[in-house]
Amino acid sequence: MEAPFTFRPIGHVRSGKDLRFKARHQPDEKDAESSVLELEPWPGMRESVRDLEGMERIWIVWVFHRAESWRPLVLPPRGPAQRRGVLSTRSPHRPNPIGITPVRLLHVEKLRLHLGPCDLLEGTPVLDIKPYVPSYDSFPEASAGWIDAVDALSREAPAFRVAFAPLAREQLDWLRGRWAVDFEPRLVELLSRDPSPHRTRRIRTRRDGPFEIGCGTWKALFAVSGSEVTVGSIEPSYPVRFLTEAWRTGIPDHDAMLDFLTRWPCPALEPRDP
Repeated sequence: MEAPFTFRPIGHVRSGKDLRFKARHQPDEKDAESSVLELEPWPGMRESVRDLEGMERIWIVWVFHRAESWRPLVLPPRGPAQRRGVLSTRSPHRPNPIGITPVRLLHVEKLRLHLGPCDLLEGTPVLDIKPYVPSYDSFPEASAGWIDAVDALSREAPAFRVAFAPLAREQLDWLRGRWAVDFEPRLVELLSRDPSPHRTRRIRTRRDGPFEIGCGTWKALFAVSGSEVTVGSIEPSYPVRFLTEAWRTGIPDHDAMLDFLTRWPCPALEPRDP
């Protein structure tokens, strides 16, 4: 067996996306979104970025730093619930957790590269940067196998209409106005395409009847009738015990969830009597 290679990151991405749910699987170029790649101040690094200015796009080679293992078959989030060979997907669960992204380069500020919309989480380690050369790197007529079929389905009108019950509407508006937490667009996007149970899309059937979908640190409870999906309510993903134990730190939306439970108590999340 060959000796493993050792790499060290040349920088880290500051995208503000602390949850996987916030990173779209394919960034929308129309989004007014920006991130920063902060390069390490190694000797020679300032010289290495010379001539990047003026390039509209670059390739970023990076690490899936939250992936802990790999799987030969994975369930992609898009399309029908069908497992695919991991090497035919962009799943993070790879033999070597390495990703590549072509991203728009807005401008270079010393060791800070300002980027357009990207699918990278906060703190993503970057291994390398390469120029995007349209004449070499773009093959728009190339077949993408099963992905072409999924893309064709995604271009069709959504099969389901998503509505919100008064309680869910009140809760979503309250989260947006009080805590700047807004997952409604992504929620509608997922449910309007296919609300059926799906592990990767974090949709499952609850014991008490309705379905639920995980939205980062939140859950939306919904029901399906024909082609209409009705979101009935929202609740935190974390139980009260997790939110009140002082040793648990770094939980996203921690204060928002506690505030939410003060306004809308959730018995299912309360500590149980021993």
